[in-house]
Amino acid sequence: MPFFWKPYKSDVTQFLDELKAKKPSLEAEQRAGRALLWDRAIDREALEDWREARVPQQPYVYQTKGE
Repeated sequence: MPFFWKPYKSDVTQFLDELKAKKPSLEAEQRAGRALLWDRAIDREALEDWREARVPQQPYVYQTKGE
């Protein structure tokens, strides 16, 4: 391998590296945003109640049962 060879970095990788260098708090902000929607404890009892309360959908949703 020649001495002048350097590993390839895509434009997207370069952009992300520059963005993280300019704004070091970005990753912490992303984790906080993720915690708002995704990282939550699951209430197993409520989930089971919700599953039991579901009503199965008809094969053709626009048809009424009386027809």
